Amino acid sequence: MKSAIPQRETLEIEFKSDLKKLPDNDIVDAVVAFANTIGGTIYLGVENDGTVTGLHKDHRDYTQLAAYIANKTVPPVSVRVELLEETLPVLAIHVPKCRSIIASSVGKIQRRRIKADGTPENVPMYPFEINTRLSELSLLDFSAQPVPGARYQDLDPLERERLRKIILSYNGEKYLLELPDDELDKALQLVVTVEDQLVPTYAGMLLLGKQEKLREYMPTAESAFLMMNGTEVSTNETFYLPLLSAIEKLLDFVNVRNPEQEMEMGMFRISIPEFDKRAVREAIVNAFSHRDYTRLGRVLVRMDADGLTITNPGGFIEGVTIQNILNVEPHGRNPVLADALKRIGLAERSGRGVDRIYEGSLRYGRDLPDYSETSSTSVTLFIPRGMPDKHMVSLISEQQQRTGVPVPLNALLALNLLRRARRMTAVEISREANIPESKMRATLEYLTETGLIEAIGTGRGRAYILSAKSYKDPVKYVRQTDIDQLRYPELVVKLARQKGSISRKDVIALLHISPPQAYRLLKKMTEDGTLIQQGNTRGAHYITNE
Repeated sequence: MKSAIPQRETLEIEFKSDLKKLPDNDIVDAVVAFANTIGGTIYLGVENDGTVTGLHKDHRDYTQLAAYIANKTVPPVSVRVELLEETLPVLAIHVPKCRSIIASSVGKIQRRRIKADGTPENVPMYPFEINTRLSELSLLDFSAQPVPGARYQDLDPLERERLRKIILSYNGEKYLLELPDDELDKALQLVVTVEDQLVPTYAGMLLLGKQEKLREYMPTAESAFLMMNGTEVSTNETFYLPLLSAIEKLLDFVNVRNPEQEMEMGMFRISIPEFDKRAVREAIVNAFSHRDYTRLGRVLVRMDADGLTITNPGGFIEGVTIQNILNVEPHGRNPVLADALKRIGLAERSGRGVDRIYEGSLRYGRDLPDYSETSSTSVTLFIPRGMPDKHMVSLISEQQQRTGVPVPLNALLALNLLRRARRMTAVEISREANIPESKMRATLEYLTETGLIEAIGTGRGRAYILSAKSYKDPVKYVRQTDIDQLRYPELVVKLARQKGSISRKDVIALLHISPPQAYRLLKKMTEDGTLIQQGNTRGAHYITNE
């Protein structure tokens, strides 16, 4: 029987020796650390190297342990205790991830982390880390808090004028322009009233703070741009600037290094930048909007031969993963800051800025943006360089001109997958795009109606390919649509010769087609004399006419 105990410790697994009876307080501390991280299981009676040494006799009666842990944690943690009968008895204590800060009854707060050598450990959670944890759980908006010691005079009038210009340039909420300075700041929650005095919030200090005050009150508000030519650093700029100035400066750095090429489409010319400008702006704004300002670090924009990389401190917010990033309900780490950026027009108003980032690559037929290097402490977005697919650009532009509305993101994802894989079922497209199947089927019907893709087959075997007009090379289109069906009889006859006879089930497995398609194929081959049917319809077998 396979052991139920993992082979090594991880962030979610901890081994505890019980040869000399592990103190109950140590068990509580370990539970607290798991609850304050991502949950996990403590195996009591196992050495650090995974050797099972069994439970101490005082821990054999484990029925009261769950109640003891609940009484010794604040708020109470409800664990599940399980006795594993290995070579020696082992106790598995399953700890849930908690949506609040957990402490032991004596006030000890711990968390779990991975050391540099890859092994886990439990460490104290310091006061400044509590805000980070609450922010990750969407229980605290750091950007909405007043800045201790700051005054209203610490906000820069020149930055406020920059903000007003951004509202005009990016079509923000125009009524904000009619407000006097203090009312504008209140409307965007850049200040709060404390003891009858206006005090900047962290969002206000980030957006409008004077440069010297920003560095004093928010030492984490650092930005940098790095340009690499091979292994040589050609540009390396680090700066402390109010957020609006920092975004503007970073965009300038990127734009002057973002060449464009033109393509003709009828009477018009389309400019195709190496990096979509709207996508780059949204990516940089997202990095500032969602970063963790309680962590030391900086927003880093890096360009090299491979592409553009944007990194910001703080991992994904609770509930967001690489897999669901295109579907999860929008919510951020700094709601007040994010709301201000949306209202002035700098960020996507729907909160779906990541859609625009993906769209910026898909509409030019390039590789998808990549978040795979994201960790628990930072978010890393990589936008690869690549030659645009001009035929795909033309198709998408024509479709948008014909309908007057942009092609939906799910449709762009489906077209991108079919462009690469040539033929896929709805289930396969849904799985690869991480889009619910019901939504993807609706998208595929939309694309079929527009003539951008075609459906082949029926029922469960129904597959999709790009339509004739979606192919630059007609030969490739013909190969996808006709050559398989032309070869079907040849493959069926070859299998029948090798096996002596075949059934409809054999044909389905051979050609990956639906039962009705297999039935019609066999019926046609029987009628034209290629095959001879033996037996009744349900149990029929077919032999070659030789």
